[in-house]
Parts: sequence; C-alpha cells; structure tokens
Amino acid sequence: MPQPSPRHPRRTALLADTTALILFFTATGVINERFFAGMTWEQVLHARLLGAVLMVPVARPYGLWRDWVMKRSTQRRLSRLLWDSIALLSFQVPIYGAIIASSGASGNSLLRGALGAAAMMLALGRPYGAFLNWIRKLFGLPAGGGKPMSLTS
Repeated sequence: MPQPSPRHPRRTALLADTTALILFFTATGVINERFFAGMTWEQVLHARLLGAVLMVPVARPYGLWRDWVMKRSTQRRLSRLLWDSIALLSFQVPIYGAIIASSGASGNSLLRGALGAAAMMLALGRPYGAFLNWIRKLFGLPAGGGKPMSLTS
C-alpha cells in the first residue's frame, strides 16, 4: 500500500477512503441488488459500474461525515455500533436509492432495494467503520471517529 506523503495527507486520505468504499460496497451491493431487490445480473452490473463512479466523489465526504458522527460515540462496543450504523444509514441510503433507480429499479423493486440497503447499512455500519479504519491504517493514517481527520489534515 502507498505510504502517506507528509506533503499530501489530504490526497492520501482521499485515496484511503475511496479504496475502502469501493471495495466494501461493490461486494455488498451485488448481494443486495441481486438477492433483495431482484435485479437482473445486467442491472446489477450497471448499478455497480455507476456505483463505483459515484463512490469516488462521495467517499471522502462520507469519511468526514462518519468521523463527525462518531465523535458522539463512546469506546463502548454498543455505542460505536450504533453511531457507525447511523452514519452509514443517513449518508448512503439516499445515494444508493438514486443509483438503483437510475439502473432500472422502480416500484416495488426500488422500495425493496432501498429497504434492503437500509437494513444492510444498519448491519454493516460497524463492520464498514472497522474496515475503513483498517484501510486508513494501511495508508498510514489515523483511524477516524475519536479525533476526526479534517480537510486540512
């Protein structure tokens, strides 16, 4: 993995957050779209390609959002689970709904997909938060949440 450059910590944070989001949610998105939303494999491929493109500009803002939300958590496991889930649910479900709608989901399929995504975000909030922290560590960055990274760090 790339080592952070002292002169480019913002770029390193952008790369770390983007890498984490694309890897984690490409895998989980396929599961939701195919098995919960009932989309065809062609629709899933379209949604994942579109999703990957849209993840690039939202990955770092989500990382900052999560860090801000996680300031409310304590070190207790239940608190971190709750706040990681709230962060993910509140930020990603509206974006995800737009992605699958533009990929052909409508009516019940769109509703099931959005509800499935909401359930997944609640369940995956903490695993993704831990994955994001792990990826940030690989890039030589501090974990987020306790003391959030800023746009200037």
